[in-house]
Amino acid sequence: MTRVLLAEDQAMLRSALASLLNLEDDLEVVAEVARGDEILPAVRRHRVDVALLDIDLPGGSGLEALPRLAGEAPWCAAIIVTTFARAAYLRQAMADGARGFLVKDDPADQLAAAIRRVLAGERVVQPQLATAALSAPPNPLTAREAEVLVRSRGGATVADIATSVHLSEQTVCNYLSSAIGKTGARNRAEAEALAREHGWVDPAL
Repeated sequence: MTRVLLAEDQAMLRSALASLLNLEDDLEVVAEVARGDEILPAVRRHRVDVALLDIDLPGGSGLEALPRLAGEAPWCAAIIVTTFARAAYLRQAMADGARGFLVKDDPADQLAAAIRRVLAGERVVQPQLATAALSAPPNPLTAREAEVLVRSRGGATVADIATSVHLSEQTVCNYLSSAIGKTGARNRAEAEALAREHGWVDPAL
């Protein structure tokens, strides 16, 4: 019997997925969590074989959980199941050890099939998304540029951002200017919106 964990913060959707998977003769949902920081402890406690991870979770995104799972629970195969069908997220997920990447618009019966394929050693990715990932441009932002851009959301002042990231105001201005230039935006608000649209920043931030 394959032991499955669901990491999904929408309780109704999580319950529906658990019910569907538990109808399969060879699958059993043994753990359900609503937060990113609950994923690894639950995987260890229940000796989970496959973890189905949403990206946008409180307490840490599903993407952030991937390297920790790979390093501390290597027996567990991780599959991202998300509404964020973006090539940048797919590339990051696969680089960090995900064995599959599915979107929530896919038919429910494909999820059980994907779990079995992953356990058989395959990598499973929605075909249209795989095609988009091959043609999409790479993330132009450095980690610091992305962080500063995210923290500018909601009209935060340069001084506020500088305090939150422990940098000088001039350095923050330099990062913001660089991010605006790289995204082709007219201002930092537009740059931040474009970065989110293209999946260049963590959606949980």
